[in-house]
Amino acid sequence: MEKVNYQKITEKIMEEAAREGVRPKLLLQSCCGPCSSYVLSYLAPRFEIFLYYFNPNIYPAEEYVRRLDTQKSLLGSARFAADVKLVPSEYDHKLFLDAVKGMETLPEGGERCAACFALRLEQTAKKAAETGMDMFGTTLTVSPHKNAAVINEIGGAMEKKYGVAFLRSDFKKKDGYKKSITLSEEYGLYRQNYCGCEFSIRANG
Repeated sequence: MEKVNYQKITEKIMEEAAREGVRPKLLLQSCCGPCSSYVLSYLAPRFEIFLYYFNPNIYPAEEYVRRLDTQKSLLGSARFAADVKLVPSEYDHKLFLDAVKGMETLPEGGERCAACFALRLEQTAKKAAETGMDMFGTTLTVSPHKNAAVINEIGGAMEKKYGVAFLRSDFKKKDGYKKSITLSEEYGLYRQNYCGCEFSIRANG
């Protein structure tokens, strides 16, 4: 199977937007403030970004609120996020538990995580279609712990299902993850020590 360079795909889309003098409307699912920091700094010049904080996987509820507050703090202080609009969503952890039912004991990074990606990307694609976006995407690929090929495969499937273009990406390329750490330090962002769900707490503990 041929390895896809998703970073090159992202660059091509951005170059085309610049050449045509347009800023496509992008509904960008954000997993957290720290990861979104670099992604927003990279994409904001070429896209009109609507940030969708849809993360029913996060546990417990107090952690969800803390991460959402961190996301809002970044949007309120970062120069590159001045035009980014936050799209609200409800926190419903049961959505995640239902999506991964039967996978609770599986290892981190496997089928359970793929089901979590699918849950978040499907809702993002659906929201993008409902709100008239040109594209949808996610910040998930900035993490070295996330499989970009799996995420992009799921995003492509949702593109076909909902009729909205998916922004293929691998934001960890070109030191994207390292830059997110630097930006997190610059803006004093809370960086969590586990992915989000109760099963990732177990895996890290």
